[in-house]
Amino acid sequence: MALHITEDCTACDVCVEECDVNEAISEGDPIYVIDPAKCTECVGIADEPKCVPVCPVECIVPDPDNKETKEELQAKFDKLHG
Repeated sequence: MALHITEDCTACDVCVEECDVNEAISEGDPIYVIDPAKCTECVGIADEPKCVPVCPVECIVPDPDNKETKEELQAKFDKLHG
């Protein structure tokens, strides 16, 4: 499943720097947002999402509206980076 940024976001910009998928995380108003069409939870890049552990307020969580299997996330990664 893609990830989601909650309202606890402080717009610190740290997650954007960790994201290896171009524009998966972008500046929203007033908080950052994750595009579920681009978020692969770092499948294909890392063993776990790279943005989650760097978030100082722990506001990056699984998005219950965008459930995907690891295989679906890998296919999305392959399509975006193929």
